[in-house]
Amino acid sequence: MTSPSVVVHHTDELLAAAAAARLVTRLVDIQSAGRTPSLVLTGGTIANKMYAALAEMPALHAVDWSRVQLWWGDERFVAPGDSDRNEVQARATLLDQLRLDPALVHPMPPDDGVWAGDPERAAADYAGLLAAAAQPEDHGPVPSFDILLLGVGPDGHVASLFPERPELYEERPTAAVRHSPKPPPTRVTMTMPTLRRAREVWFVVSGADKAKPVRLALGGAGMMQVPAAGVVGTSRTLWLLDHDAAAELPQSLARLASP
Repeated sequence: MTSPSVVVHHTDELLAAAAAARLVTRLVDIQSAGRTPSLVLTGGTIANKMYAALAEMPALHAVDWSRVQLWWGDERFVAPGDSDRNEVQARATLLDQLRLDPALVHPMPPDDGVWAGDPERAAADYAGLLAAAAQPEDHGPVPSFDILLLGVGPDGHVASLFPERPELYEERPTAAVRHSPKPPPTRVTMTMPTLRRAREVWFVVSGADKAKPVRLALGGAGMMQVPAAGVVGTSRTLWLLDHDAAAELPQSLARLASP
């Protein structure tokens, strides 16, 4: 378990740009070491702002994107092409501009004719993809992801793991979520044991409605009440916040980024 580091940016725009620059630097470092980085993408407003900032960076192509393995932490189980899908949003803002290797891009299944409204089977299929990508050195049923990107909901949820929900007890790599408290109601998500396999966990969080869950997650709240409190990286846990999301944190905990 790693102690979290907290960096606060003045605005959500500065947060998105700084997170994008940090991501490029880290991916380049991993590739320079001769490895293919694995990156778990997230959804949400600030994540999409980060992807848009990344797409506009002059340094974007310092990364060999054909050698980046992409996963998703959760997905809305809706029709392919539906604008609610995290994959669709990420492709529109960033991925369609990159030279990716399709064999290294792993979107979660949509609700199409193959899955026929069966998110449990879709979750099991994604668990199979994770197992196939795991290496002996990972010592488990899923890869040891290099970077896991996460947002945090106003209720403290991460991915599609919501407070007091049975999915928080799930030990399988992935789970179906029905009757989600946040629409759309049906989802597929990585579970807590899978999220905890990441070497680096980066929470990217903005907005005043996130101040309370951020404070609780960093203040020792329980995972069942605040799922964000349960995710830590095996080597690093980084909270990247804007001023509003950090408003309830003690000054001793947060480091203010340069303007």
